[in-house]
Amino acid sequence: MSIFLDSELTASERTEDARFRVIPVPLERTVSYGSGTAKGPDAIIEASNELERITGHAEPCVEGIFTEEPVDCDAALSEIMERLAQRTEAAVRAGRVPVTLGGEHSLSYGAVMGVARALGQPIGIVQIDAHADLRNAYQGEKHSHASVMHLLAEEGVRLAQFGVRAFSTEEAQSRLTNHIFHVDAEDLVTGNIHAVDLPEDFPELVYVSFDVDGLDPAIMPATGTPVPGGLGYYQALRLVEHTLKGRKCIGFDVVELAPNGNAAWDFTAAQIVYRLMAAC
Repeated sequence: MSIFLDSELTASERTEDARFRVIPVPLERTVSYGSGTAKGPDAIIEASNELERITGHAEPCVEGIFTEEPVDCDAALSEIMERLAQRTEAAVRAGRVPVTLGGEHSLSYGAVMGVARALGQPIGIVQIDAHADLRNAYQGEKHSHASVMHLLAEEGVRLAQFGVRAFSTEEAQSRLTNHIFHVDAEDLVTGNIHAVDLPEDFPELVYVSFDVDGLDPAIMPATGTPVPGGLGYYQALRLVEHTLKGRKCIGFDVVELAPNGNAAWDFTAAQIVYRLMAAC
């Protein structure tokens, strides 16, 4: 089995009592443009072996990183979501931070619901994404990658969206109906904004959902739905890091990498995963 950061971890840093539990989910079922997300988790894990132990000013691996077996995605989407929810719920109940590697963005529903079940407290999602993912359903599938945040909003999860630059009229209305906090890409990029304060009543427990298409395609072209005008690498990370100040990161996912043969993009996604561990 492939192990995240296998080349750097000591024996004591890769045990099951590690703080971070990496959960690969090679899901590709509802993609609507480019394909390849099923290969994302393996590509991220393989690239992670080229990372250094220190990222920024932190060394998150000293707290331990344990890589689980991939979630079996040979089932109905509702069953896959439940399989993943059981994994993230178990991780949180054990005092760990679940790190879900995608795979398509629809998997965030299962990951977040498992965390929510374990905590039994209000949680909020900080979402980096080119898309709002707030459609009621897409192409007849409620568990679509384009509907995942709609489902979570219906479950009462608070949302804060950063970097969006492609959304429908339906999604614009959903933002109003569900009181979704957002700062879109054009304002962030043209304003060179790296820090945004969340609303005062935003939950203290925060889950981060990082869709790699939130980055500009010049930085991350290896994704199924690239949209111009995206965030910069440090800009996206600092937005997340700022929102976590004074709050607790209870888990995160990195999704929608579609490897295209250029290892640079796989490495970028792996570095984002490791940097988010440091932010937690």
